[in-house]
Amino acid sequence: MLNLKNIFYRALPFFGVLLALLVQTVFADSTLHPPATKHYYNFLLYAALLLTLVLFVLSFFIASLREPLVEKGAFFFGAGALVSVLNLITAKFALLPVIFFPTYDNILAVFVEQTPLLLKCIGFSFRLLILGVLWGTIAGFVTGIFLGFSKKVYYWINPYIKLIGPIPATAWIPLVLTTFPTPLGASIFIIALSVWFPVQLMTSSGIQNTSKVYFEVGRTLGAGTFFQVFRIAVPAALPNIFQGVFNGICAAFIALMTAEMFGAKYGIGWYISYQKAMMLYSGVYAGLIMIAVFCTVIITALFKVRQRVLGWQKGLIKW
Repeated sequence: MLNLKNIFYRALPFFGVLLALLVQTVFADSTLHPPATKHYYNFLLYAALLLTLVLFVLSFFIASLREPLVEKGAFFFGAGALVSVLNLITAKFALLPVIFFPTYDNILAVFVEQTPLLLKCIGFSFRLLILGVLWGTIAGFVTGIFLGFSKKVYYWINPYIKLIGPIPATAWIPLVLTTFPTPLGASIFIIALSVWFPVQLMTSSGIQNTSKVYFEVGRTLGAGTFFQVFRIAVPAALPNIFQGVFNGICAAFIALMTAEMFGAKYGIGWYISYQKAMMLYSGVYAGLIMIAVFCTVIITALFKVRQRVLGWQKGLIKW
């Protein structure tokens, strides 16, 4: 017997896209907006409409599609309604300042017409982020091990870290730009600094909170310092270390965007700053969308690694 409520929820994504398409086609854009050269938003909606229809039909034959569509159906319909309301407020009735709130067509046109530049900016930002996060994680990991495992190091170094660590990394930009010979090196240092503090904090805390019984058993069985650190302390602190890396990456994105606005030649932050200076806010919104996608992909990939390494904690922290 067919479950009509179940079928209705599975069809909601299709109706959400259909609503957005009806709003886009029934209402004309305000004449206050610059006319779009091509209707990219319409193409996107037609593609989404076809995709949601195909998924709805396939859900009758593929059981694995039914539960996700039922669970997320209302959300996707709500997303379609939200997009439609924003479209009416901005493009159709121009209730908000036109220069700051462009149409969807003009925003999507940036992705299509400036693809080479956007890809170059993404590549530049990705290189900065990877290098900064890598060096910051290594420095934070090493510092955290010394602070967590050695009481002497903790006694002498921790007061300075408490003083310097909470300072936002972006506050060091004026000093760093005059110290480093190139903007690239300065940007990497700022990103690494923003990652270093949360990683070392969570690493040292995880090691310090490891049960002393594990170390006593290890010493009884003849374990040396190296074994106690990397076979007892670090594995026990891995949940904390991953949490520190997550926090560090979030801080790294803030530092990345800010650092690229000072002296960088390319990058997503530079692109947003440049588009804002030129009063081209369609490019600003395109840059913000790139940041959202970029950050989501990186953190999702990191969560996949965490689930693989810490399989026993699967589902404890969700993304």
